[in-house]
Amino acid sequence: MMITEKTENNVARLSLEGRFDFHSHRDFRTAYDAVLAKPEVREILIDFGRVDYLDSSALGMLLLLREKAEAGGKKVKLTNLTGSVKQVLEIANFGKLFAIV
Repeated sequence: MMITEKTENNVARLSLEGRFDFHSHRDFRTAYDAVLAKPEVREILIDFGRVDYLDSSALGMLLLLREKAEAGGKKVKLTNLTGSVKQVLEIANFGKLFAIV
């Protein structure tokens, strides 16, 4: 999976591309740790527009991010959910845990 980060107006956007699975753990954590370390960031937007697959380990990684972000007073939002990615997140009731924009 490829991850690009862009921070603008206190919002960090992590744009994901490819398969979001167990093998993405280290890259995803490195990306979100860097964003969490920025004091000006108040919101983290995870962009799924180019994700074609995600598994249960990806769901766990999102939950860990949410926990760390909330501890630092930051919000996590999910965006550009489509196809099977959207379906998996809906089945897992992530709409109750994350703002989906």
